[in-house]
Amino acid sequence: MTSDAVSTERKKINKSGRSLSPEQAAAAEMVALAREKGLDLTGPDGLLKLFTKNVLETALNEEMTTHLGHEKNRAESGRESRNVRNGSRVKTVISDAVGGIEIAVPRDREGTFEPEIVKKRQRRLGSVDEVALSLYAKGLTTGEISAHFSDIYGASISKDTISRITDAVIGEMEEWRNRPLDAVYAAVFVDAIVVKVRDGQVANQPVYAAIGVTLDGRKDVLGLWAGTGGEGAKFWLSVLMDLKNRGVNDVFFLVCDGLKGLPDSVTAVWPQTIVQTCIIHLIRNTFRLVPRQHWDAIKKDIKPIYTAPNQDAALVALDDLEEKWGNKYRAMIRLWRNAWEEFIPFLSYDAEIRKVLCSTNAIESLNARYRRAVRARGHFPTEQAAMKCLYLVTRSLDPTGAGRARWAMRWKPVLNALAVTFGDRWPAAETY
Repeated sequence: MTSDAVSTERKKINKSGRSLSPEQAAAAEMVALAREKGLDLTGPDGLLKLFTKNVLETALNEEMTTHLGHEKNRAESGRESRNVRNGSRVKTVISDAVGGIEIAVPRDREGTFEPEIVKKRQRRLGSVDEVALSLYAKGLTTGEISAHFSDIYGASISKDTISRITDAVIGEMEEWRNRPLDAVYAAVFVDAIVVKVRDGQVANQPVYAAIGVTLDGRKDVLGLWAGTGGEGAKFWLSVLMDLKNRGVNDVFFLVCDGLKGLPDSVTAVWPQTIVQTCIIHLIRNTFRLVPRQHWDAIKKDIKPIYTAPNQDAALVALDDLEEKWGNKYRAMIRLWRNAWEEFIPFLSYDAEIRKVLCSTNAIESLNARYRRAVRARGHFPTEQAAMKCLYLVTRSLDPTGAGRARWAMRWKPVLNALAVTFGDRWPAAETY
């Protein structure tokens, strides 16, 4: 066995005598070399950064060899092309793992070399853009993101660069907002949140959101729409018309927070859709109309209304509530009477369907993510900046799909019941 072979064999065995894979042997050799030279494993001048630099430069040189068809200084004399290497140029690229790296990019005499691993004019590697987009979705400003890269990665990325990275998703966002939708949805949950936008002066602006549940139990964020003024049924009509223009022909249930005039807007777009008021919102608004000292008693008295076995029993429970509290709290009774037609639909169905139709929890969880980003930001310089942030929050939801699977399992018994109830409107299996 030659000395080189012996040396190679030693590299494959660690101190404990256990055989190492080629990758582990290479890593062990690099760690030993770093210790000999007094290098840190990580940090601005650490081993990981040096290793990344060497890997990139080696890959670039291999690309140049492939492009020219020969190794350095080994061109065949009779070849047709006279193109050869022409030194290198130094450029600094940013990596999310080790920060700024100065690499030597090889050049050819004819200037036809187009590297792939680090393209011309490319200044960022790996998932740097995705890190910036993720931080923007969490409500950080461009200045804060720039400072984050400087503090964590020791890399300088200007605010303008961060803005260009986030602006790159605008086209993607518009494509997402205008994509075709399914023809039929089992349920659509709608709600609006308020963001602060600085347009001359900081003002509140509603952003409308809708989540649809498909006939196979998938949850889909149907879109985001920036409104003006306060939340209104008139703007919701334009949102629903947009959904219809994108292919939604029928919705079995639309669950909302009880906004006045919204049922009429729904009926104008989908005449057969049942509008269900969120019971949680109704209960919450009830307690806003009575003093805290009576909350416990009223909580006990309104429970028979929304847990009633049918509509008749619920009406009896409401009459009892009015008889007991009507003289003191007329506004509370009026709240329930006015919402009655949109409150009672879910009472016609079994417990499984009631659980998913009695509240807007499906969209409230989404709004909680939106509000977290909005609170972190405080306010946005433009409407477009706000929409970019909310879209990036939407895009980041459930990347593994595990939540979608749980959601589909939860909706399976509901969809089976709806398929029987709405059999004449339920499309054939091959159409969805």
